[in-house]
Amino acid sequence: MAFAPPNLSSIPHSLSSKPFPPQFSSLSLQTPPRAQPPATSLRASRRQTVPRSALREWKEYEDAVKRKDLARALNFLQSIETQKNPIELANGSLAAESTRPRLGELGLVGLERDWEVLDTCLNADNMKLVGKAYVFLKDRGFLPNFGKFRNVVLEGTRNVTPTVLKTSTGLEASKFAPKKWGLSESSGPILIAFLGGLSFLLSQGIDLRPNLTAVLGLAFADSIFLGGTCLAQLSSYWPPNRRRILIHEAGHLLIAYLMGCPIRGVILDPIVAMQMGIQGQAGTQFWDEKMANDLAEGRLDGTAFDRYCMVLFAGIAAEALIYGEAEGGENDENLFRGICVLLEPPLSVPEMSNQARWSLLQAYNMLKWHKNAHRAAVKALESRSGLSVVIRSIEEAMSTNT
Repeated sequence: MAFAPPNLSSIPHSLSSKPFPPQFSSLSLQTPPRAQPPATSLRASRRQTVPRSALREWKEYEDAVKRKDLARALNFLQSIETQKNPIELANGSLAAESTRPRLGELGLVGLERDWEVLDTCLNADNMKLVGKAYVFLKDRGFLPNFGKFRNVVLEGTRNVTPTVLKTSTGLEASKFAPKKWGLSESSGPILIAFLGGLSFLLSQGIDLRPNLTAVLGLAFADSIFLGGTCLAQLSSYWPPNRRRILIHEAGHLLIAYLMGCPIRGVILDPIVAMQMGIQGQAGTQFWDEKMANDLAEGRLDGTAFDRYCMVLFAGIAAEALIYGEAEGGENDENLFRGICVLLEPPLSVPEMSNQARWSLLQAYNMLKWHKNAHRAAVKALESRSGLSVVIRSIEEAMSTNT
């Protein structure tokens, strides 16, 4: 039973020190206490100083972000959470206060700066350290959707036939197959126009065949020695093709994020991708700790393999979702086959096909459910924003979509 307390605003009162049951309160009259100075005066009496060491460390954090030094940047953020610095009061005494709030009051650091640690992941060689950065931000409440759908691999049917895939997506299984150059809808007209233009020039007495031979020779050398990087670099400047690349990589990134796979970075420049050992026009580097540990021990857990396959086929699924068919993704399929042969026993061809269709369907549905987040990731990548901005845009899109 609860009782409403009487209105005693007109007389001074205080809680008695004698214990009472929780449903009662005890009030006793007393002599009005001596007026205490306002709390604001105490705060005002504090000298607005922050130890030089804290300012120096913050400068070091900015330098670590600029140099993409993940170890230094993460170490600073972890230490600043518990670090206490003395604040000198007017009476000469010292009071311990957290470094972060003091720096925040002076406008030197805000919570939004924590996101920048993700921008340092690209140069990190230690993927476990990249994983720690994501765990740190998730524990602090920045990444509520990171790994939120990790257990989706345990749901739904495992047998996905071409008929099931078509019924669920409205697309034939062939629409999810990466196209060779000259066979896709976008490259076919270009090839026809090129041959038509060449025939017209020959009819006008302009013979470009010697130059064409040289160009084809260079293209052949590029494909053999550089994996087609130069041609990919040129094609990436064509707006429709670049847009498709962005959609493809945003699909990888979003599914990896929702699966709880730390993302090292997204490479959209073919030459940079080649320098980093990434095959293809672009690449999204992600990591699954469970799968890495399993492979190191010579085994592979089914759920880890399913997550990996979903991320791997997410680029193809994203293209199919937006364009109705996929063009890129040949390297993704090659990686998939490479992992399948490592399994003991290896997957048969029908089992590989079913696993691919299952992964495509799961990734397709998840991208469809989170279209706004995928669109936000594409927009952030298109503006050449850092990884922190891309991840933050995903979180903002998903928070407004709920």
